[in-house]
Amino acid sequence: MKSKKLYWMETVVCSARKGVDARLERMLEARQEMRRRCEGCIRAWVSRSIDNQPMFLLQAIYESEDAWRESSKKVSEELDSRDGGIETLLGGPPLVGIFGLDPKNLNLKGH
Repeated sequence: MKSKKLYWMETVVCSARKGVDARLERMLEARQEMRRRCEGCIRAWVSRSIDNQPMFLLQAIYESEDAWRESSKKVSEELDSRDGGIETLLGGPPLVGIFGLDPKNLNLKGH
């Protein structure tokens, strides 16, 4: 069987401590914007819970593991070192996963 080249898709679900959700959302947006500008990042976004709860979904799609590592390193070195990171704003540990995404399942041309 021929092996497929899979994209790396990072998924994070997290929630904010009481009273800091707006700040956390701004910081998450800044991190996803930085990821979007990294070489090898295909798409990156953050979404807030539909019922406006302080819960967020972050996802990013990368061409490879190396692109994911470089993006994570850049966020850590440039943003976390400057603003202290997001950990103190979280209401608990985030749920984090890395998944393989077949490029044929990603339509980049339409909606």
